[in-house]
Amino acid sequence: MPALDEATALAGGFDLRALPPSFYDDPYPTYRALREQAPVKRMPDGSVLLTRWADLDRVYRDTRTFSSDKHVEFAPKYGATPLYEHHTTSLVFNDPPLHTRVRRLIMGALTPRAIGGMEPALVGLVEGLLDAMAAKGEVDLIEDFAAAIPIEVIGNLLGVPAEERGPLRGWSLAILGALEPVVTPEAAARGNAAVTGFLAYLRGLVARRRAAPLDPATCVLTRLIQGEESGDRLTEAELLHNCIFLLNAGHETTTNLIGNGLEALLRHPAEKARLLAEPGLINAAVEEVLRYESSNQLGNRGVASPCEIGGVALAPGTLVTLCIGAANRDPAQFPDPERFDIGRMPNRHLAFAAGAHQCAGLALARLEGRIAISRFLARFPGYAVSAPPVRGGRARFRGFLRLPVRLG
Repeated sequence: MPALDEATALAGGFDLRALPPSFYDDPYPTYRALREQAPVKRMPDGSVLLTRWADLDRVYRDTRTFSSDKHVEFAPKYGATPLYEHHTTSLVFNDPPLHTRVRRLIMGALTPRAIGGMEPALVGLVEGLLDAMAAKGEVDLIEDFAAAIPIEVIGNLLGVPAEERGPLRGWSLAILGALEPVVTPEAAARGNAAVTGFLAYLRGLVARRRAAPLDPATCVLTRLIQGEESGDRLTEAELLHNCIFLLNAGHETTTNLIGNGLEALLRHPAEKARLLAEPGLINAAVEEVLRYESSNQLGNRGVASPCEIGGVALAPGTLVTLCIGAANRDPAQFPDPERFDIGRMPNRHLAFAAGAHQCAGLALARLEGRIAISRFLARFPGYAVSAPPVRGGRARFRGFLRLPVRLG
């Protein structure tokens, strides 16, 4: 825990748009200092950063006061570009009625029955990846395992032919990389090129799917297309951009969940041994990974009407950053929050947000995390890091680019 003077300096000098390199490796001392000394932290640009669990939970649930619409915020950030069109059209960055229409259509293909029906194929996918890794002996847990799983799952949901899935991960990383607090010209160029390439591909896929629909109970793309015809009409832009959103939302966060979980178990060998001895703890273990190393560390809202948080008055138009990674280690909500405890109960983390914008795919992400982590551990209980892991170097999404291990 940082000393008082150090904590004062961390909180007082914090600027989300000027983060030191050390922050990307370990943001938690900074989060702790902010929570304790400046829980409603005013940034130099006039926005505020919230770090307490109760404040985030309130903002997530009060959709009248705190808007998800990003047209005003993203206009100066992106200009008239494909990135601006994408992020201001996708489900996550909109209020009703667009958010309501698209979410209803997507949730129809993500019912408990539909997700339960995905489990046999998911188990087969994971076992196939484990077989391929066993033949290598030394692998990158991200490329060879964690990233490969959600790409196939989302590819199946969108009905993307297996042989056409090659560009999906690269497109997703480039688009999400441009969501960082500061976007370099190079990152913006990669993001815009990715949106353009993905849109071109999807136009062809949509044309094929209109001509030959799949089962709308399992194919989200077919469901979105048929939703247009049943009255929940989406424009072509809404349809295409929300397909991109589905890949991005389902890919990066689930990759991070699996990678972060397997790495956290290595850093906490007693908890790893506990899970090996009690495999029935896997559901609670997945929830603890989501809390302890939240895949998505930051969210955003805009103040729609005058309000007050923590004694700080916020005027309409104020941009609010929700620090999920800090809230999920708030001692007011989680006893001994810096301890990684795979049996933690209760565990009301905010990794999937809350309220109307709670992640539509949370049940699917949990299923992927449970099967991937439990089956990997059962097959390779002696795995160990073989070279220094490489973090992604991003503030919004916390995960690894590379995680080299020997399987043992």
